[in-house]
Order: sequence, then C-alpha cells, then structure tokens
Amino acid sequence: MKPYRSLLFVPGHKRDWIDKALNSEADAVIIDLEDSVPSQDKELARANAREALEAHDGSKGILVRPNALDTEFFGRDVATVTHRNLTAFLLPKLFSRDDVVRFDALVTAAELEHGIDRGTVELVPSLETAASISKVDEILAGPRVGGVMAAAAKDADVSREVGFRWTAAGVETLYLRSKVVVAARAAGIRTIVLGLWQEVRNLDGLRVFAQDNSGLGYTGQVLIHPSHAPIANEEYGLTATLQDYYQGLIEAFEEGQRNGHGAVSFRGDHIDLAHANHAREALALAKT
Repeated sequence: MKPYRSLLFVPGHKRDWIDKALNSEADAVIIDLEDSVPSQDKELARANAREALEAHDGSKGILVRPNALDTEFFGRDVATVTHRNLTAFLLPKLFSRDDVVRFDALVTAAELEHGIDRGTVELVPSLETAASISKVDEILAGPRVGGVMAAAAKDADVSREVGFRWTAAGVETLYLRSKVVVAARAAGIRTIVLGLWQEVRNLDGLRVFAQDNSGLGYTGQVLIHPSHAPIANEEYGLTATLQDYYQGLIEAFEEGQRNGHGAVSFRGDHIDLAHANHAREALALAKT
C-alpha cells in the first residue's frame, strides 16, 4: 500500500458526503460503516460504499471501516463491499492476530465470490485496544496487513481502554505512538497513520499535532474534515526545500565517492552512506 498523507473519514450513509470526500484534497477516503452510521442505516451505507467503489476512477485510495467482528453487521459488510477498487479494510477493535486471520478468511471468500484476484484488498489494523497495542508485533505479521493506524484521539476508545488523560502535548501517548512506529518499521510497513485531531476549527493545533507525529515517524493522519487535508499533506509530505536539500546531499555524497571519500561535509553537516540512503528513501517515498 502506498503511504497516504491524509485519509478522510466519511459516514457511509451520507452519499453526498462521500462524493465531496472523493473530490477533496485528501489522498485517500475511509468510508465508515461502523460508529458513525446508525443501525437502521447500515444497509444504506453498504450500498453507498459499493456504488462509490463501482464509479471510482482510481485517483484516490478508498478504504472501508466495517463493523467489528463480534457484531451482526460484519459479515454483510465484507461480503457487500469487497471490490477490485477497494484499497483496504480498516479493521476496528482488534484484540489479537487471530482477529486478523478471521478477517483475511472472510475477505478471501468475498474476493473469490466477486471474481477478484486473491490478495487484492489489504488490511489496515486500527489499534484501539490495550490488547492490540500490546500485541502489535504479532498483529502486523498477520496476513494481508499493508498498513497500520494508531489511535491517540481525545476521549475515544483507546483513552478509555488504556486510561490516559488526553493532552495536546501528547506526553501520555508518546510510548503508545512510538511503539506502533517501531513495530511497523520492523514489519516493513510503509503506511503508518495516526488518528485523529478532533478540534475541527483549531487548524493551528492540527498543524502542531501533525508536525509532532510526522517527526515521530508517522507517514500520514486520519482526518474528520476536508479542511484538514491540505495541512496534513503539507506536514506529512516533503517540502520543496527539503527535497532540494536531500538532492544536494546525495549529489555531494556521490561526488565525494568519486573522489575516494566515504564521508563528506554538506552545508556544515558530516554525511556518509547512511545519510545518503535516508535521503534517497525520503525522495522515493515523496514520488509515490
């Protein structure tokens, strides 16, 4: 899965909102069938998601968050929404790798039913429980896992589960957020996203939140409002200034190698192969 900078949540039962989300500046859209959809509208949400996938031109990633495994809605969610244009299912309320295996089995059956190549649809675990965070290594080693979402939202499932008191500074979630990044990198996962900033009008707070988490190693953020997408894209992306810096660093290092040097000075910094490789990876990621 490509590393999305901005993933915009949208309630599945509001078709006009889905269309607006698909026309927003977000890199990807998450159509929600779970918490934001009333029970009486679950079928409508599935139908809307299916229609959006059928009409999709591939310009954005489309993920769907189904209802949890232990609900009456889950099986129909997967059977209805699995589609060749679906990027991934965002998996809610996981507790262990066994849950990922169960998801995989049902998605495989749905792919076969719809004539889709096995493995087309990826899985993105959403780590909202203390159990899932403590078992993040084994969960990310599960089948189909192409990304991960860490949860650090104010007064949400994860704060209730873990028992922390949310602050904008994020000291209380630093360990949780860091643990997920390290586990994802170790598993070779490139899409590492965080959810979410809830203060819709506080764009300055959003920017600081995104800067902090981009610095921590997150590649993107789950959003609840289209106005947040440009900020997320900027903060989780590579600025033109940084691209120029990395390109210059690589050129300086390669020139040094041609002259028989394993390390050189670039703009006052000591650089060697590790720095050049980091710059190459960052530039390659920016092009995806």
